[in-house]
Amino acid sequence: MFVGVERSGLIETFHEVVAAAVGPDGRVIATLGADLERPFFLRSALKPFQALVSSRAGADLRAESLAVACASHGGYPVHLAYVRSMLIEVGLDESALRCPPARPAARSADRIAAVTGRDPAPIFHNCSGKHAGMLRACVAQGWPLEYRPADHPLQERVLDLAADVTGGEVAPVGVDGCGVPTVRGTVVDLARAFSRLATDDEFLEVRTAMARFPALTAGLQRGDDEIARWIPGAVKGGAEACLGIAWYGGVGIAAKAWSGNNQAVVVAALAMAQRLGIVSPYQDEMLSSMASPAVFGGGRRVGSMVLEGG
Repeated sequence: MFVGVERSGLIETFHEVVAAAVGPDGRVIATLGADLERPFFLRSALKPFQALVSSRAGADLRAESLAVACASHGGYPVHLAYVRSMLIEVGLDESALRCPPARPAARSADRIAAVTGRDPAPIFHNCSGKHAGMLRACVAQGWPLEYRPADHPLQERVLDLAADVTGGEVAPVGVDGCGVPTVRGTVVDLARAFSRLATDDEFLEVRTAMARFPALTAGLQRGDDEIARWIPGAVKGGAEACLGIAWYGGVGIAAKAWSGNNQAVVVAALAMAQRLGIVSPYQDEMLSSMASPAVFGGGRRVGSMVLEGG
């Protein structure tokens, strides 16, 4: 299956995509595309489960802070305030963060940082909330504050939970852009994990925080942000174009664009949601610009991205 970029009546570019949906019983109920067994690193789509591990280990996060721990945030002042608060409450400051220095991911947030004269810093990294949650867990357990190695007790627990929720082979483990380990899986594995996120009571606190505070969980002004606004449930994207949706009706949806195009993966995920009938006419209207993003030329719309069979 492909997402084609149509410009003035000509399909000029193809992004190969796959998607899967898994029901509450763990069985696959629908798929798009043919390359379903090809593994990829789950990257930030894993964050709800990493946050749960931190919470279980004693991070003691209120709902808003838990949403930030699940976040790929834009680096707005509200995100930074929550990260700092998460650290201060356990006697730490932002110097304890082990994510690399970065600029805020959202353009408007970056302008705010530029006006205030801030240099790139770990707290601006879109993963700093996840790292703050991990640090709180380390303080609670008395674990080393260098939490990034794959053999750290926290990361071993993440690996165990990832294997449980995906039901797949999550090794070999890679290193994510923020420096912590990331696991691999197929699009079906990711859909199965988000089905668990949608249905299993042990994930209730995490999915509720994500659904209640999508602006804290995201803030990058991408398509997954919009999906979170209009489809009830928890939504999380990952780098290189993967996406999971934990729909409150009990279904997990996952999509992957092999080209790494984030617009294409949103098109595939929404196509799956529409196929399953979980998008109302009103929601469909509100998400129409994401389901078929406009292509511009010369300051005007000259085409769109469309799902193509293949």
